[in-house]
Amino acid sequence: MIPEGGLLSQLGPMPVSALRIEAPVADGLTRLGLHKIADLTAVPRAPLARRFGAELLRRLDQALGTQAEPVAAEADALHFGVRMTLPEPIGLTADVMGVLDRLLIRLCDKLASAQMGARAVRLELMRVDRSAAVVNVGIARAMRDPVRISALFLKGVDEVDSGFGIDGLRLTATVTESLAPEQIGNAQARAEDELSDLISRIGNRLGFDAVQRFLPASSRIPERSFLTVPAAYAATEAFPAKRRPRRPITLFPAEVLAQVSGSPPARFSWRRMGFTTLRAHGPERITPEWWFDDPAWRSGVRDYWRIETNEGPRLWLFRTPQSGARDWYAQGVFL
Repeated sequence: MIPEGGLLSQLGPMPVSALRIEAPVADGLTRLGLHKIADLTAVPRAPLARRFGAELLRRLDQALGTQAEPVAAEADALHFGVRMTLPEPIGLTADVMGVLDRLLIRLCDKLASAQMGARAVRLELMRVDRSAAVVNVGIARAMRDPVRISALFLKGVDEVDSGFGIDGLRLTATVTESLAPEQIGNAQARAEDELSDLISRIGNRLGFDAVQRFLPASSRIPERSFLTVPAAYAATEAFPAKRRPRRPITLFPAEVLAQVSGSPPARFSWRRMGFTTLRAHGPERITPEWWFDDPAWRSGVRDYWRIETNEGPRLWLFRTPQSGARDWYAQGVFL
C-alpha cells in the first residue's frame, strides 16, 4: 500500500523499462543517462515528446496516476453446453439416445450462432444415486451436425451402466474450432465429411494417434519422401506433381537378392522364390543427402531399376556401384 502522494517516491527508483515502453525507447533513454523513472520527471516534457514520442509521456502519466487507465476484465471464454433434467429416470439405450439427440440439436444451434464447430464432446449421465457416467468422443474434423455426432455416441452410451436410472444429462463441447457455413450439396464437402466420420469412428476406438495419413516431404531419398502424421490433426496435402520416375506404392527395408545373374539381373531369387526378368527400366541414380548421417546410405549412391518379372511381381531393385559390391537389393513393389 502506497500512501497518498507517495507514488513517485516508490516508483522513482524503478528502471524506465517498467513503464511498458518499447525496448528501443528504453535503450535510447539509458544512453542519455535517464535510467530511472524519477530521472524522467526532472526533464522537460516537450523535448522528450519530440525525441521519443507521445507514448512515453502517456505511459509515465499512467504510472504516476495523472492520466486514467481503465482496466477491463478479459471476456469470458465461450461455453457451449446444454443440459436436461428428466421427471422420471430412464435406463434404456434408446431412451438415452433420444434425449441426447434433443440436446445435440440445441448444442449445434449454439455452435452455429457462433460459427464454431466441435472437435470433442463430453456427455455426462447423472444417475439417481448421485453418481455419474461420462462418455467422451473426439471428432476428426470440426462439425456441428447433430446426426453425425449422435452416431459417435452410440457405442459409448450402450456400454454405460444406468444403475437405478438416469435422471439428468449434460452435453458439452469441450474443444471447438472456427467453422464457417458451407454450401449445402457440395460434393467435395460430402466426401470430406465421410472420410472424417470414418476417422472419428476408428479414432474413438483405437485412439486418434493410431489413425495416420501420408504427407509429402522434401527429399529425394525414398524413405524420407513422405511423413506419417495423425490424420485427425493434419490437413490433407497433395503430393507435388513433379516429373520424376515412378515410385512403388509399397516400400520396405532393403532385402538382399540371391542367385543374381546379369546387370540388371536377368534371374534372381527373392523371399525364397525365383524370378526371371521380362523388362527392366533404369537406372535411376539417387545420391545420399550429405547433411544426414544415415547408416543405410553410407555405402554411397544407389542405382535403382524397375523390374517386371515373368512371374508377375514388379519390383524396385538397386545396387551400390560406388562401393564395389555386387549385391542387389529389393526395396519396393509396384502395384
